[in-house]
Amino acid sequence: MDPTTFLRHLRTQPSYRDQVTHVERLPSRRARYTRLSHPLPGALDVALKAAGVDRFFRHQAQAIQAVRNGAHVVVATGTASGKTLAYNVPVIEAILSDPRARALYLFPTKALAQDQLRALKELTDGLGGESSRRGKGAKPALAFGTYDGDTPGSARAGLRRQAAIILTNPDMLHLGILPNHNLWADFLSHLHFVVLDEAHVYRGVFGSHVALLMRRLSRLCELHGGSPRFICCSATIANPDEHVERLTGVRPTVVTDDGSPQGPKVFALWNPPFVDRRRTGRRSANAEAATLFAEMARHGLRNITFTKARVVAELVLRYARDALTKTDPGLKSRVASYRAGYLAEDRRQIERDLFSGQLIGVTATSALELGVDVGGLDATVSVGFPGTIASLWQQAGRAGRGSKSSLAVLFGLDDPLDQFYMRHPRELFGRPHEHALINPNNVYILEQHLPCAAHEYPLSSADEARFGPGFVEAMIQLEKRGLLTYRPEQDRWYYAGRDYPAQDVSMRSIGGRSVVLFDETANRRHLEEIDSATAPARAHPGAIYLHQGESYLVTSLDLEKGQALLRLAQADYYTQPREISDVRIVSSTGHRVTHSTLAYWGTVRVTRQVVGFRRVRQYSEAILGDEPLDMPALTFETRALWWDVPPEWGRRVSRRGWDFLGGLHAVEHATIGLLPLFAMCDRWDIGGLSTALHPDTGQPQVFIYDGHPGGVGITEQGFTLLDELWAAALETIKSCSCDDGCPSCIHSPKCGNNNHPLDKRAAIWILESLLPKRKLRGR
Repeated sequence: MDPTTFLRHLRTQPSYRDQVTHVERLPSRRARYTRLSHPLPGALDVALKAAGVDRFFRHQAQAIQAVRNGAHVVVATGTASGKTLAYNVPVIEAILSDPRARALYLFPTKALAQDQLRALKELTDGLGGESSRRGKGAKPALAFGTYDGDTPGSARAGLRRQAAIILTNPDMLHLGILPNHNLWADFLSHLHFVVLDEAHVYRGVFGSHVALLMRRLSRLCELHGGSPRFICCSATIANPDEHVERLTGVRPTVVTDDGSPQGPKVFALWNPPFVDRRRTGRRSANAEAATLFAEMARHGLRNITFTKARVVAELVLRYARDALTKTDPGLKSRVASYRAGYLAEDRRQIERDLFSGQLIGVTATSALELGVDVGGLDATVSVGFPGTIASLWQQAGRAGRGSKSSLAVLFGLDDPLDQFYMRHPRELFGRPHEHALINPNNVYILEQHLPCAAHEYPLSSADEARFGPGFVEAMIQLEKRGLLTYRPEQDRWYYAGRDYPAQDVSMRSIGGRSVVLFDETANRRHLEEIDSATAPARAHPGAIYLHQGESYLVTSLDLEKGQALLRLAQADYYTQPREISDVRIVSSTGHRVTHSTLAYWGTVRVTRQVVGFRRVRQYSEAILGDEPLDMPALTFETRALWWDVPPEWGRRVSRRGWDFLGGLHAVEHATIGLLPLFAMCDRWDIGGLSTALHPDTGQPQVFIYDGHPGGVGITEQGFTLLDELWAAALETIKSCSCDDGCPSCIHSPKCGNNNHPLDKRAAIWILESLLPKRKLRGR
């Protein structure tokens, strides 16, 4: 059944209540090909033709040619556009020309590395390397393999010595390769290429860590005589050149002219109906998605239904299976869920079954969003905006490969960002993609990586140019703490410890002491470690914590000992922490004059405290209750944007009978909820404060701060686009059909004051006063 016919069918169903608010029809696109300036080596040409490749899409040829010309390259094109060939071809060509040449492939997940390993095997079958047709005992023409935590110790030495291509991940590079670089001296000295696949994933805290990891890698390559080129592949983002330069420290040639074919796509926005007369709440998007998932199975539409949480993927599957049992029991076994917690072989089997058509539908988290090949699908469903436009298009791009038509459906959740897109589809389909943001100059992160770098090879003043402006401040702090010692006769800093500093650095957190999570029902089995800065919000007593798809109830948290105890729980709810915060201004780095006030960006000192949590039922989103907490406060310095609110506005708002503080509070919530429109972040990555009288300024202020110590660039982007942020907040609040505010416009799920006070009318007045008339007319 084609997408248009299926949508028409859905509109005839008894449960349909005009949920489809917009349908975007995206036309097909023909393939565009380009020849290389000179032919490939014969063996590689034969291998490509054996794999079904006899010519290159335009972007593939441009990338291959740029690498041939000695450039660093970033390829930023759509899902399933064939980016893998853009790095495999020039890498293999170089190795065939120089057998001592080496390449390091970095993938954000082990699953993706395994998938690309299979693709590399298929491509090199024609070369004789890793081929199943190779005679017993024959030496491979091209040796390669994965090097990660699952690689047997007995195989590692052979890979170091013989592999021309190593496939790994940033964590293994950080923990297992760079600290032992002397064992890798020959590999690093001949390292010609570093490939970063899915480079857009490296953003925020994780991306900032990876950026410093790349600087450590480049430094050791230089030590051993190597000088690799970087080849990066990314989803379409607004700033591929800037992002890759920050990530790798080198300026790339940018390839964005996507020459791959694209079938016609029908993209539907689905907004669940209201459940009350006051229009303050909507039917659960999870329930609606389960109904649609079952209906797609009945009509044979092969699909992936993406959810934002593992447990939701399981719940959607469960309820869909219940529905199918009543009407089509034979289909129950042809739908499944896919999540990171499954064993690797189970995940591979699901991928194979989906590829072959044995499975009709799979519910999944973002684990299947990346480039794991599951063949051509008929449809994708995104249960909630996945956080970035890049991620949304990656999900939608999983269906309709080649010239095949496909359907994509986005369900709107009950929050400002999702509802903004439901009401303004032109912003979704016409808006430039967001900026990927990292901050390799974050002093907190530098203070973790510089001891690792010194442990690998002593630091010198020349390293300031490599590590950037935060280097000096971080080095001063590390000397004060006795972690580095300076030897003036060598002009070098040495690591002063006797331990292994990389083992204490998590690539996915800012720093400070880690908190170890133990499963008390399994002999205190070590589950994982989290940053102590985020532990009170993520692992407070009573929290439901998700680990590898399982729900755990946190029974205790001891920040002094750095541990939390959890036990398995059959919970059908999740928890949301409630926080209060205090913000004090440390310094203003920049300011700008807006239409009616002054806005600032700079450093603030934030004190945050988790004061309670809310239990919310997974499937219906019903609030089950609020629980108080008394957690210790956390203080840290970070980056923030803030703006003055003229005191006389308070008097003018009050004369209208509205609550001025409630208006400021509503503006704070709405702008925080909508900042992810402009920066690749989640609302949980940022915090805020609104006050009618701030002690540092003596007047009303609204703050939005980066929730990570030191900041990762989120609020800087908000400061740059502040007028656009205000305009989006105003449009969202004004167009919401509620009377006094709701989760779709000015309520915040993490508000420590239980969303009180809030005044929707005052917020509209304040935002209209902040914006110039042309901005109001433009919206």
